[in-house]
Amino acid sequence: MINMTSKRKWNIFAHIVLIIFSLIILLPLIWTLRTSLAPEVIAYQSKIVFAPTLENYYDLFNRNKFGRHIVNSLIVAISSTFLTILIAAPGAYAVVRYRPGGSITQFLILGADLLPPIVVAIPLFVLFRSLNLVNTLHGLILSYLAFNIPFILWMLMGYFEGIPKDLEEAALIDGANRLQSFIRVIFPLAAPGIMAGAVLGFIICWNEFIFALVLSGGKTSTIPVALAALQTSAGVRIGNVSAGIIIAIFPIIIMGLSMQRYLVKGLTFGAIK
Repeated sequence: MINMTSKRKWNIFAHIVLIIFSLIILLPLIWTLRTSLAPEVIAYQSKIVFAPTLENYYDLFNRNKFGRHIVNSLIVAISSTFLTILIAAPGAYAVVRYRPGGSITQFLILGADLLPPIVVAIPLFVLFRSLNLVNTLHGLILSYLAFNIPFILWMLMGYFEGIPKDLEEAALIDGANRLQSFIRVIFPLAAPGIMAGAVLGFIICWNEFIFALVLSGGKTSTIPVALAALQTSAGVRIGNVSAGIIIAIFPIIIMGLSMQRYLVKGLTFGAIK
C-alpha cells in the first residue's frame, strides 16, 4: 500500500512537472495568439483580459494582400519538396547500394548541406539574374533544391541501409529489374522514411528566409519575407505580425498531425538495423 501510494504521488509530481514545462514551451505561441486577437493599442501592452477582435487578420489580408504570399509559399514548398523527393530517393538508394566514390561521396553530400545559406545565395542570384529567374516562383523552387536535396538525400540513406538486400535480391530472382525492384519492393518499405523526409523538407522550404529574400520580389515573396516587411514609419505592426505567424504555422500543425504516424515510423526506421 505504501509503495502504491508513493508511486501515485511520484506520477502526480511527474505530470505536474511535465505540464509546467509544456506551458513554458507553449507560452510564446499562446502569447502570439493573444497578440493577434488584441486591438492595436492593447497589442503592445501586457493585458490578458480584453475584447478579442479579428481586425489584425482582416487588415493582413486586405491591406497587405497576405493571401498572395500564402499561395506563393504553398506553390514553392510543395513543388520543391516533390522535386526533392523525386531526386533524393533514387539518389540515396544508388549511393547506398552502389557506393559510388566510396565514403567520400557521403561526406561531400553532408558537406554540401553544411554550407551557410548566404554562401550559396549570392552565386545563385548572379546565375539566376543572367537566366531571368530572379523574381520568379520557378527560380525560387529551383534554388530550394540546392539545400533541400543534400539534407533529404543524407536522411534517406539511413532508411535504405536498414532495408535488407535479401528482399531486393529475391525480386531480381523473380525476374524484376533494378527499377522494378526499387518501385515495387524498396520504395513501399521506405515509404515512412520518405514521408518523414517530405514533411521535414516542406517545413524547411516553408520557413526559409535568405533565399526568398534575395531571389524573390514583391509579387513572388513568401510568408517569411512578407512578415519581415510588415514595418511602417511608426515601427513594426506587432498585431499584424502575430496574426501572420499564427496563419503561417497553421499548415505546419495540420501537416504534423496528419503525418504523425509516418513521422514516428520514419524517424525510428533509419535507426534500427
